[in-house]
Amino acid sequence: MIQTVFSGMRPTGKLHLGHLVGALQSWVTLQETHRCVYSIVDWHALMGEYENTSRIKADILDMAIDWLACGVDPERSIVFVQSRVPEHLELQMVLSCLTPLGWLERNPTYKEQLREITSRDLQTYAFLGYPVLQAADILLYKAQAVPIGEDQLPHLELTREIARRFNFIYKREFFTDCKAILTPTSRLLGMDGRKMSKSYQNAINLSDSPEEIVKKVRSMITDPRRIRLTDPGHPQECNVFSYYKAFCPERAEDVISWCSGATKGCTDCKKILAEAIIEYLRPIRERRTRLTQDLSYVQNILDRGAEQARLLAQATMREVREAVFG
Repeated sequence: MIQTVFSGMRPTGKLHLGHLVGALQSWVTLQETHRCVYSIVDWHALMGEYENTSRIKADILDMAIDWLACGVDPERSIVFVQSRVPEHLELQMVLSCLTPLGWLERNPTYKEQLREITSRDLQTYAFLGYPVLQAADILLYKAQAVPIGEDQLPHLELTREIARRFNFIYKREFFTDCKAILTPTSRLLGMDGRKMSKSYQNAINLSDSPEEIVKKVRSMITDPRRIRLTDPGHPQECNVFSYYKAFCPERAEDVISWCSGATKGCTDCKKILAEAIIEYLRPIRERRTRLTQDLSYVQNILDRGAEQARLLAQATMREVREAVFG
């Protein structure tokens, strides 16, 4: 039996290389073996951007273009915008009634974001409860698996706990446990060595021009222990080397040799890396250009995806209402 996979992304800015290796490449591969449901989760975006919503509509379309350019195939996957399927909020309401407040307050990501994001007021009812909407997103399509990174495992476990509580309260095995499909590539750091983030502006975007990529790679922080050109480097500790492993693995042994042997400097190393990334992104950039010139095609895909998703969502909610109200 083919399993259903669900995953989504918040439209809160341009997608970058971290999204490519951390999610999109896995999504494309999963299309070969799973029934895939991929959502642009704009309600989740609103939770953090409610004070400035002017970019969300444009970011939705831009995200759809990136997904399609990277190989997400609307003939094999359902691709849609979350808010076009009102059953997401309906199931969230049901699940919020039975989710203990303590489960949400202990969420490590919630605490982390409250500490780190000081430019916006996230002390809101919706932001505290976003894992409930996340659970509704997954359970609405009865997904058996979700592609995630290791840092998101606590979120998925909370979804499982909510599903089990629903089953216990309404005395039926309605929702099944959803397993994690861990992404194979470890998380890339940003140009400055911090977590790659839209808010830090330290990422190479999928839509960046070759000139922008060269400029950004040139600014990357390298091995802090290599002061002079003649000093031997430590590639395994260098952020630049992690990009070689992700985008130019066939040169990894060369990098180890010239870096640890001090036969090539960091400037030349980054120049070669920039050229490799530009070439790696070339087919994506070409598909992006074509899609940008035919926005009605992209919108039609989202419209059709919303219709497909809603049929599944409505079927689930009929069963949920029967379980809850009899």
